[in-house]
Amino acid sequence: MRRFPQPIVNLVAAFSRLPGVGPKTALRYVFYLLKQPKADLSVMARALVELGEKIQVCEQCFTYSERTDCEICTDPKRDPSVVCVVEESRDIATIEATNVFQGLYHVLGGTLNPIEGMTPDVIRIKEITDRVEANTNIQEIILALSPTIHGETTMMYLQKQLARHGRRVSRLARGLPVGATLEFADEVTLGDALKGRRGI
Repeated sequence: MRRFPQPIVNLVAAFSRLPGVGPKTALRYVFYLLKQPKADLSVMARALVELGEKIQVCEQCFTYSERTDCEICTDPKRDPSVVCVVEESRDIATIEATNVFQGLYHVLGGTLNPIEGMTPDVIRIKEITDRVEANTNIQEIILALSPTIHGETTMMYLQKQLARHGRRVSRLARGLPVGATLEFADEVTLGDALKGRRGI
């Protein structure tokens, strides 16, 4: 394999640490950047440095923010009686885009997956149970995790942990997406859609 100058090798190694980026893709990114104006590279470098310097984790919900108390947790218009539990911070943006949910959030930081080291003490399960126990205003916890094997396992585990606090624990409804045809719907999704049907 051809030997590249050390700055190229260093950046390829850095890009290769990103999820889904192998050495060939990383090398392609580096050669693309080499064709860009130096001013653009400086802007990108500054943005990366600012990411590390200015972004913090909210002490209440564990989302990324420029402060230790994020905009959502400090918004007096939010409903503090409902907490939506999500896997990652980016999931909050997806839910907020619906303009439907007006409660607070809790970011787990992953789902249970013991093979990859994601155990209950690694993700923020203790933090949400402590939060619910300490705050009697919380009346409902919505488990908004992806319906994967690990997401389902995490929701079952959380439901058992939170049930002893006597609060309502719910999960997102499942059903047919807009534009889908019945022919290609799996049995579980179709069954959930039938159970969750509503009047028109």
